[in-house]
Amino acid sequence: MTHFDAAALAEVDGILRAASRAEILPRYRRLAAADIRTKSGPLDMVTDADEGAERVITAALAERFPGCLVVGEEACTADPALSSRLSDAPLAFVVDPVDGTANFAAGMAIFGCMAAAFVEGRVVAAWVHDPVGADTLTAAEGEGAWLTGEDGCRGPALRVASAVPVSRMTGCVSYGYLQEPLKSHVAARLPRLAKTWQLGCAAHEYRLLATGHIHLSLYNRLMPWDHAPGWLIHRETGGYAAHFDGTPYVPATDRAGGLICTPDRASWEEARAVLLGD
Repeated sequence: MTHFDAAALAEVDGILRAASRAEILPRYRRLAAADIRTKSGPLDMVTDADEGAERVITAALAERFPGCLVVGEEACTADPALSSRLSDAPLAFVVDPVDGTANFAAGMAIFGCMAAAFVEGRVVAAWVHDPVGADTLTAAEGEGAWLTGEDGCRGPALRVASAVPVSRMTGCVSYGYLQEPLKSHVAARLPRLAKTWQLGCAAHEYRLLATGHIHLSLYNRLMPWDHAPGWLIHRETGGYAAHFDGTPYVPATDRAGGLICTPDRASWEEARAVLLGD
């Protein structure tokens, strides 16, 4: 499959919604201590909801798209080499079953369920589902991005915010994974923007970008399940994104190099100069 038509886009949306209803929402604000674990460190969490939702989504995608590769965040914890197959697979999906796990575990409503489809390394479709709000951001390569409500109705095409001077820009700047001295450098530059947040959830940060409610985002750690869905949605709403050095971001292969997302290239240049420049 090289193109996702309206029916296929809706089917994947339905898979994320079904997993959210079956595995995520029943556990929301009901997790016991034994249902929450850590992986690489105390800030890297996984819950029974993450694992259960990923199993359901993986099985449903494999049934609907026989032979596809499914690269789930939790599956990659067990087999880190799994994501290296994204570049060559005829059809692959990356899945983040619960993006913003720490928020979810704390009972905060800032988490999402995300997926993106790859065809031979190219991102061709993306979904960012909000289980609490029951709507889904969807994008198809070359066709734009939109919100689909709980009733299944597609809203109008989405657009990024209009460009403004950097002093008026608002955004989400995730500098926690930056290495020193860059981490302190970026943190010291944040007052030059109008306002910044750290939501701890790429799903909702990309949603804010795609709906025009913020102007920029900055990330350093680039796992494909965290960024491939939102990156395509942002691009399809008219946005511009690139690595810190200005080179294009390639979701299938890039895990480092940072990422800045803005409404257009001129805004990117200005934001990069303010946040990363001398």
